[in-house]
Amino acid sequence: MKPRIHYTKPSITSLEMQYAADAAANGWGENCYEYINKFEEQFKKHLGVQYAIATSSCTGALHMGMAALGIGSGDEVIMADTNWIATASPIVQLGAKPIFVDILSDSWCINPTLVERAITPRTKAIVAVHLYGNLCDMDALIAIGDRYGIPVIEDSAEAIGSIYHGKRAGSIGKFGAFSFHGTKTITTGEGGIFVTNDLELYDRVLTLSNHGRSRGQTKQFWPDMVGFKYKMSNIQAAIGCAQVERIEELIQRKHEIFSYYRARLQALPGVFINPEPKNTVNGAWMPTVVFGQDTGITREMLQVAFAEENIDARVFFWPLTSLTMFRDVNTNQFAWDIPTRAINLPSYHNMTEDEQKRVVTVLENICSNKLIGLRI
Repeated sequence: MKPRIHYTKPSITSLEMQYAADAAANGWGENCYEYINKFEEQFKKHLGVQYAIATSSCTGALHMGMAALGIGSGDEVIMADTNWIATASPIVQLGAKPIFVDILSDSWCINPTLVERAITPRTKAIVAVHLYGNLCDMDALIAIGDRYGIPVIEDSAEAIGSIYHGKRAGSIGKFGAFSFHGTKTITTGEGGIFVTNDLELYDRVLTLSNHGRSRGQTKQFWPDMVGFKYKMSNIQAAIGCAQVERIEELIQRKHEIFSYYRARLQALPGVFINPEPKNTVNGAWMPTVVFGQDTGITREMLQVAFAEENIDARVFFWPLTSLTMFRDVNTNQFAWDIPTRAINLPSYHNMTEDEQKRVVTVLENICSNKLIGLRI
C-alpha cells in the first residue's frame, strides 16, 4: 500500500509549540488576554483593517456580525447555493431566511446578476463567500449593495492570501470573517476572527462578544444586553501568533502547490482548475478540478480512483438547497451540476513534489482512459 496522502493538514513548528507552552504556563490572571490581543493586532495589520475580534470560529464571527447588523426574524440574506452550511446557519439561528442564488460557472462564486434579481424589501444583507480561495466579483456586489443600501458581508473562511484588486479578501465589505480551523492556511486548531473598518459595528460586536458587557460599562458583571460567548482562548491565540508571523511563507507555499497543479493540468482536455483573473491573487486554499460535461467523468469515479491510490480527495460542496433542511432550488444550474464532476485536491504545506505527481497521475490516467474499467 502506498503511503497515505491527506487532503490537508497544518504546518506546526517549534515556534507554535513555544508560544502555546508559554500561554499554558503563564497566560492566566492579568495575562489571560495577552496572546489574544497580540493575535488581533497582528492579523488586522496583515489584512489592512482597523478592527479585529478573535473568535472561537468563523461561524461565531458571522453570527455576531449579522446580529450586530440587526438581522432577525422575517429578514432575508442572499448567498450562493454553493457553500458549506456554516455560512447559512447563523442566518437561520437569527430567525432570518437564506435566499440561495446560483454561482458563476468560472469562479464558482455568487452570481451578482442573480443577487440583484433576488433583492426584496426584506433583504438585509448579501454574503460573498470566496470559495476555495476564489474571489467573488466584489466591485459588482458592492455596487449592488450601495444602490439598495444593503451591506455586503465577506465570508473569507477559505480566502487567507486572496487579493482582489490590491485589497485582501475580508477587508472590502461591511465586515469580514475568517476561519482558523485545522484545515485552513493558518490555524489555531479551531477559531476565527471578525474584522471591519466600521467603528460603530466593531463596538456592537465587541459588546456582543463579551456576554453583552460594553467596554464602557463600569459596573462589574453588568451586561447591557444578551450577548454571546464566542471567544478564542489564549492558548489558541498563542498558536495563531506564531502562524501569523509565518503567514507570508504559508500563503506562498499554498500558491506554489496550486501553481504546480495548474501547470501540470492545463494540458489535460476538459479539465478546469481554480481561476486567477487579472488583478487578483488566488489564496489557493483548496485547489479544485472541475471536469467538462463532455468528458463523462463523475465525482464518484474520481473518489474511487483516488481511494485506490490511497489519496484523500474531498468532494465539491453539495448545493445547500439539496439538503433536507432547505427547499430544493434545482434551477440553480451550476450549483447543482458542477459538484457532480469536481473534486478537491490535496494541498498541505509540506506536500512533496512526488506526492503531487501521484495526484496528477490519477487525473492523467482518468483522462487517458487508462482506468477504462472504472465504472460506478
